[in-house]
Amino acid sequence: MAIDPHYEMVIGLEVHAQMLTRSKLFCGCPTRFGAGANRQICPVCAAFPGVLPVLNHEAVDMAIKTGLAIEGRINRLSEFSRKNYFYPDLPAGYQISQYELPLVEQGGIWIDTDAGSRKRIGITRIHIEVDAGKSLHEGIVGASWVDLNRTGIPLMEVVSEPDLRSAAEAGEYLKRLRAMVRYLGVCDGNMEEGSLRCDANVSVRRHGDSRLGTRCELKNLNSIRHVMRAIEYEAERQIDLLESGQTIRQETRLWDVNQGLTRSMRGKEEAHDYRYFPEPDLPPLRLSEERIESLRQQLPELPEARCRRFMSQYSLSDYDAAVLTASRDVADYYEQVAGAVASAKMAANWVTGELLAWFNDDPDQTKRSIPALHLARLLQMIQNGVISGKIAKDVLARMYTSAQTAEAIVEQLGLQQMTDTAAIEAAVQAVLQASPDELSRYRAGQTKLLAFFVGQVMKATRGKANPTQVNELLQRYLAG
Repeated sequence: MAIDPHYEMVIGLEVHAQMLTRSKLFCGCPTRFGAGANRQICPVCAAFPGVLPVLNHEAVDMAIKTGLAIEGRINRLSEFSRKNYFYPDLPAGYQISQYELPLVEQGGIWIDTDAGSRKRIGITRIHIEVDAGKSLHEGIVGASWVDLNRTGIPLMEVVSEPDLRSAAEAGEYLKRLRAMVRYLGVCDGNMEEGSLRCDANVSVRRHGDSRLGTRCELKNLNSIRHVMRAIEYEAERQIDLLESGQTIRQETRLWDVNQGLTRSMRGKEEAHDYRYFPEPDLPPLRLSEERIESLRQQLPELPEARCRRFMSQYSLSDYDAAVLTASRDVADYYEQVAGAVASAKMAANWVTGELLAWFNDDPDQTKRSIPALHLARLLQMIQNGVISGKIAKDVLARMYTSAQTAEAIVEQLGLQQMTDTAAIEAAVQAVLQASPDELSRYRAGQTKLLAFFVGQVMKATRGKANPTQVNELLQRYLAG
């Protein structure tokens, strides 16, 4: 959706990524998703009097890796603070976060714009903090319940600069960030389960105006599509207000998924309302050069670099390379297949065209049912002329549902490709004899009927005839 051309959007995103630690940030409670309400809490995360937090250093390492991946500055000295506010799902009455001295500052992520250029989106900071609990309202009359399982789970907050200028840019930035944290193994990126959550700060201004407009913060954005839709709606809302001579009130607004609009939630609270002060129960976090360099050596090949390598090493288009490297699991799977077949392009076509829908819907099941080397053997059978591409698709479907190998399915069903020239020639002759009208029209100049004859021969041979031989024989007979 295009906004009024006289205005431009100014967008900054705050992304909360739940880190993939087995225990919470300051206690040993598990972080598993889906446990029964209040089954994963203890006196520390429930904020009983007299308890003391103990920092989970695995969470710190994950945040450092993310900071290195965005080429940010890793602060050798950072500090935890108390962010004071009162809400039922925050049992301590404050959140342990980082404020003045965050772990990471001044990084960035490169995105592709609609205009085909590349643009660096600055990242102001990455800091570590604990998650709050969850208030439950549905099905409860006259009260609200609180589930504290999520309380104390370690989060990274990734705060971008207001460098984004469209909903599309915001969506691209989120895709890149999500792919990065997944590659690093620090967050699963599941927005539906809340392990990756995004708030968007949106304002508008007239083109040429360097001043920032009044911004509104959008919440309840649980998918990239909803982030983009909410930004577009909010920008249009603000422009309509300005064009009618009204002012924009700085506030927090909720995205109503069903109505497709934003609703006022509360007036925006400024940072000083939280009365930050250093957390007295935690010492400053000091990092050694050796620890940072050790983590730098552990970084995997990141999506952008892997995409460029796929284009160079496997001669793939930028589109195919981008699709294959969007997920580390898919990229790893593809490389196993490509390393075992003669054509890396053919492997790319099958992974992106035939397998990717299954892989996205149910990656564990796909990998279990069709190991990469089993798919490679199927492609080898096509290349060696054992089966046709059409039959291979049917074989692949059976491989998925039965977990059998391609060889076993082909032998069991007798699907080997017919390469006996005499047998194929007999089928060609039979089809031509049964189609005198089509034969006359073809010889009269309707050469597109070749596809009809090929289809009839393949039907007569139950798809087993070698397509190359079928085409060669048909063209010879059709020529008269």
